[in-house]
Amino acid sequence: MTFENWDEIRTAFQVARLGTVSGAAEVLGVHHATVIRHIDALERRLGAKLFQRHARGYTPTEAGRDLLLVAQTTEEQFSQLSSRIKGQGESVSGELVITSLASLSMLLTPVLAAFQDRYPGLVVRFLTDMRVFRLDYGEAHVAIRAGAAPEEPDNVVQPLVHLHNALYASRSYVDRYGLPEGPQDFAAHRFIGADTPRAPFHRWLRDHVPAESMIYRASEMSVLEDAVRQGIGIGFLPSFHAVADPDLVEVMAPLPEWSTPLWLVTHVDLHRTLKVQSFLQHLKEAAKGWDEF
Repeated sequence: MTFENWDEIRTAFQVARLGTVSGAAEVLGVHHATVIRHIDALERRLGAKLFQRHARGYTPTEAGRDLLLVAQTTEEQFSQLSSRIKGQGESVSGELVITSLASLSMLLTPVLAAFQDRYPGLVVRFLTDMRVFRLDYGEAHVAIRAGAAPEEPDNVVQPLVHLHNALYASRSYVDRYGLPEGPQDFAAHRFIGADTPRAPFHRWLRDHVPAESMIYRASEMSVLEDAVRQGIGIGFLPSFHAVADPDLVEVMAPLPEWSTPLWLVTHVDLHRTLKVQSFLQHLKEAAKGWDEF
């Protein structure tokens, strides 16, 4: 297999990824007949069927899945190379890709807006998918991550700030059930918690609230927050989400063990570029005020 066959391999990769010839043709910007020709030529060259054809589209065979793994790795390496080359220019322009938890949007969006005002030629992509984006594959320039310090090799990790979390209830809940004076009263109240308690504050809640008092559970922080605001029960919210809402009542003030550390993560190859360094400095300056929450 030589480099001139890359177009055929890339076509097969897109067919395997999307499952249809028309989908691959649209992504690649070619006619569907070109896609079919590439697949047929590649199967002849390899001497193996790469796809099972059926009415709904194309399904990779075992040989097709093997090829898909190789093609995906190559595609990702090209993406990584492209991102590194784009990041080497000594200007703050082009695309800036930031990834973080969606719950941090309230803090990060004003920061990104102000940075874009400073550099009008910049296009911002703010990725908040639950999966961890691979900086070593060039999927993002900067990651803002919560929890334990990231340990991926070839990444530069810097502490940003600790965000506080506290127990809150809505005024409708307080009007109906009152407030506990402390953990000794928790058995008489209703609580909202994470379905799988990973964060330290959710583990604290599990350890201090009777199981029968945990009457509402969810897996997403935004869903838990909605439940608190609806008066279903008492639950944890980030203080920066709750501080400006007059309908929320603080049940217990933040404890040090409830705080969430945020980390700035960049890949070593892009860390010192002007665009990344300019954004890191801008974000660190903005984050100085986050300790107030």
